[in-house]
Amino acid sequence: MSHRIILPRLMEIGAGASQQLAAVLRGLGCSRPLIVTDRMMVELGYAGRLADQLEEAGIPSRCFAETEPEPTAASIDAGVQMVRDGDFDSIVALGGGSPIDSAKAIGILGKFGGEMRDYRFPRDVSEAGLPLIAIPTTAGTGSEATRFTIITDETSDEKMLCAGLGFMPVAALIDYELTLSLPPRVTADTGIDALTHAIEAYVSRKASLYSDTQALQAMRLIGPNLRTAFHEPRNLAAREAMMLGATLAGIAFSNASVALVHGMSRPIGAFFHVPHGLSNAMLLPAITAFSIPAAPERYADCARAMGVAGEGDSDEAANDKLLTELHALNQELQVPSPAQFGIARERFFELRETMAKQALASGSPGNNPRVPTEAEIIDLYETVWNQE
Repeated sequence: MSHRIILPRLMEIGAGASQQLAAVLRGLGCSRPLIVTDRMMVELGYAGRLADQLEEAGIPSRCFAETEPEPTAASIDAGVQMVRDGDFDSIVALGGGSPIDSAKAIGILGKFGGEMRDYRFPRDVSEAGLPLIAIPTTAGTGSEATRFTIITDETSDEKMLCAGLGFMPVAALIDYELTLSLPPRVTADTGIDALTHAIEAYVSRKASLYSDTQALQAMRLIGPNLRTAFHEPRNLAAREAMMLGATLAGIAFSNASVALVHGMSRPIGAFFHVPHGLSNAMLLPAITAFSIPAAPERYADCARAMGVAGEGDSDEAANDKLLTELHALNQELQVPSPAQFGIARERFFELRETMAKQALASGSPGNNPRVPTEAEIIDLYETVWNQE
């Protein structure tokens, strides 16, 4: 059985990689980029530095800086209109997963039209939008190296999974120095997001030898360095390891898909506006415990790759240590429970059935080692609420 591997055409990795933007654009034959970012990147000066770099190289650019966390179809409308009205030949996405996901959608909708719901899974979006150069500023989503984007349909409060080659950036500039200013909360949430990507890619029913190698190496980088990056934000070695680990985890799940954690996480984010990485973190221990009986060897490999179990540990012992680690990680990184986040219990329980239906409709739970029924997902939501 063969596996199709999809990657960016070019990846520039390491300190100062973002300074190669002008050269990368020229190499791709692009000279009229739209920079898609958010207001924080403007306030921190990152967007301005990119624009200055391009201006010095004789490349004019414009900027759309109104992307929002957990983007909705409405939040990208103005960016789509800029593309339709302008003469851009490329898009530069600067920021965390939300600006990069927004840029992917803007590139497709701006070129081909329609509504975002027209492109949702199970449609395979193979159309090539405007060439996208992704510059991540968080070590988390891996969106710079994935064929996915997530956009919320605000009319139904559904996070729409959109997938296909058309959403894969042509280039990714992976510069860990851009993460040095991240606050601890963002470092924690995006770091656990990356860890979840790696674990789910490795245990996915769509995993391959190729995705396994990326996922395991991602866990080897993230496992020993997430706490350090959280407590010592200026630790360059930890930041570099986290950034590369997040990208490798993105490559892994882009080619193997995610599973039940992500399927259940998206509705929590859509209905209760919980940041994506944080909702993953809320779910990861309970979903891992549910799933281990169907793939004990694979989860034990995860524990060993993360460095929490040794080669001499039995699979059962390794999995016990994995669950202990996931709970301890959430505690040390101050991951709140749904109640601590401010979600009303009555509303959470009222929406369990709707969230379970949306989770199943995304297709992600079908990749899980233990494929749940709708009733089991409803029970798992209750477990996540009551475990804290």
